[in-house]
Amino acid sequence: MQQKLITFAVPCYNSAAYMRHCIETLLSAGEQAEIILVDDGSVKDETPAICDEYAAKYPTIVKAIHQENGGHGEGVNQGIRNATGLYYKVVDSDDWLDTDALQKVLARLHTLVTRGTAPDLMICNYVYEHTEDGTSHTVRYTNIFPQERLFTWMHVGHFRPDQNLLMHSVMYRTEVLRKCGMVLPKHTFYVDNIFVYQPLPFVKTMYYMDLDLYRYFIGRADQSVNESPRRKKSRRACGSICANTPAPQSTAPSASALAA
Repeated sequence: MQQKLITFAVPCYNSAAYMRHCIETLLSAGEQAEIILVDDGSVKDETPAICDEYAAKYPTIVKAIHQENGGHGEGVNQGIRNATGLYYKVVDSDDWLDTDALQKVLARLHTLVTRGTAPDLMICNYVYEHTEDGTSHTVRYTNIFPQERLFTWMHVGHFRPDQNLLMHSVMYRTEVLRKCGMVLPKHTFYVDNIFVYQPLPFVKTMYYMDLDLYRYFIGRADQSVNESPRRKKSRRACGSICANTPAPQSTAPSASALAA
């Protein structure tokens, strides 16, 4: 059986009110995707039943996994353990992906894989969607990364204080996550900083598409984060992690590969 191009992991905890929208956007990827719904011990609503419903309806795409409550990080861990896709992306159950952008990203990944130039890391923009006032804010990287071509660390520019890489902006090759020994702590907030930065020393090639792929929902009453504190925490965590992370190998692909 041909390997799936990408695995989407969706940690779900009492998410019945909004998880269907998330899942439906992922299903637009069709058979080239694997969707792992991780029910993190939900007890207050129909989350477990919804996971099983989608797994039964789309048996070649969706897997439902039920676990004792371990927090968001353990949901991500469970996805990594069970992923069969070449790439791995986490999508929180109250967020969603832009389906048009998703089709363009997957088409480009398919082309790169076919050429034998699949990057270790694919990067796209993410968008804060504010429900209270109907506004949005996009975090993009056009001043940092080359666009629409394979590149290495020597081609990366500088981040502004208001820019950061989050879990929302990255798709790692699954094997990179496993090689770096990715295991997130249980019952811990902001584990996405670890998810983003721990694998970086294992990344040799990257690709950036200036597409607003990930839609990050802000404004749910029981949400643990909002935009401003998250940026501050992200910058502090990034500084700590980067200070203790070994410099990546300066292994550059051939000129023909970089032009792909």
